[in-house]
Amino acid sequence: MALSAFFSSSRSVFSAAIFLRAIFLVYGLFQDAHSPMKYTDIDYFVFTDAARFIAQGQSPYERDTYRYTPLLAWLMYPTAWPGFWFSFGKILFAVGDIIAGWMTFRILRAYHNMSQERALRYASIWLLNPMVATISTRGSSEGLLGVFVTALLWAVLAKRIALSGFLLGFAVHFKIYPFIYAASIIWWLDDDRINGRRTNTSPKPASIANQIIAFMNPQRLVLATCSLGTFMGLNMVMYLAYGWPFLDHSYFYHLIRIDHRHNFSPYNTLLYLNSSPKIHLNAGAQPSLELERLAFLPQLLLSVVFIPLFLSKKDLPSTMLAQTFAFVAFNKVCTSQYFLWYMMFLPYYLPESTLLRSRSVGVSALIFWVLGQVFWLQQGFQLEFNGHSTFVPGLWASGILFFVVNVVILGIMIHDVQSKDALA
Repeated sequence: MALSAFFSSSRSVFSAAIFLRAIFLVYGLFQDAHSPMKYTDIDYFVFTDAARFIAQGQSPYERDTYRYTPLLAWLMYPTAWPGFWFSFGKILFAVGDIIAGWMTFRILRAYHNMSQERALRYASIWLLNPMVATISTRGSSEGLLGVFVTALLWAVLAKRIALSGFLLGFAVHFKIYPFIYAASIIWWLDDDRINGRRTNTSPKPASIANQIIAFMNPQRLVLATCSLGTFMGLNMVMYLAYGWPFLDHSYFYHLIRIDHRHNFSPYNTLLYLNSSPKIHLNAGAQPSLELERLAFLPQLLLSVVFIPLFLSKKDLPSTMLAQTFAFVAFNKVCTSQYFLWYMMFLPYYLPESTLLRSRSVGVSALIFWVLGQVFWLQQGFQLEFNGHSTFVPGLWASGILFFVVNVVILGIMIHDVQSKDALA
């Protein structure tokens, strides 16, 4: 009864979400001041250092390991001021969390036809999630990304195509990976959906040329033009301001990135071995394709080709969830922050999912998903703090286990979406 009253009021839910983040922010200040193990994420110091370089009239790329758009460093500019301003970025990211949760609530109300109480319950998967609150208040920028991606989903569902294109281009500039959503959105934007009708009769066969012309409807062209124009425009401005280091650190670096620390990926141990200096016994030998490049192949085939092609016309938000889940699970670098990329889509998928309809399946999936991380973190603790070499079999085996768990969950998601009728 008390829970029903709580979820019947949007003020109660959002107040609780704000309070939760405030508690974590204050606790983080205490832990940073009194514990050798800091609450603040190491990436936050990278952001604030880059902002300080900007405040001094220099490039944010003067800060080693800054691999992001200069826009992020500019947003963090107030952290260069003295005193409590150092925590400005954490507050900004936490506010982003709240805004993303509010937009999720509005989408559930408007496009999933949920009552206010039900919509608040599912939006709370994001709003009242301690993992989400912790990551943003530690200084990870995923909360801001949540705003951009959720706004993109809303704009597409509202059929505001030019705005969708702008948001897509901006999101990809901010954090490369949202480019995967372009395939689903473009495939989803067929003439029947735009015109609000569905035909039950099979279309007459058409030539390939006519099919291509029909595919290139005005909405798809507007989306492509606006997204590409926004992306290229932002990149041009940043390139003129910061030159080659902008392209090198923000984009090209990620093609050859090797990060074997704090990485749940099944590629973790191979990346560690690959990071050691290489001895070329044969000077004339041609370099082979490296793992960090080959790893993109299964990841992109799943998230950019197969999942959008077979699922997007069934349920766009759930398809975007499956895309993101596959992208993260098959990524050569997989950290806890990346889990937020797909958590923001859970409120749209879970209401009609097998994970909720079958309690045994849902609970088992959650337990194994958590245990997979626990096993990996236990091995990582032995390596980082006790100095024990646990790469093989410890980290390698736990990484494989977590990957298998993710593949099984992804299979459940794909089956659920594939079983739906195409949405109007």
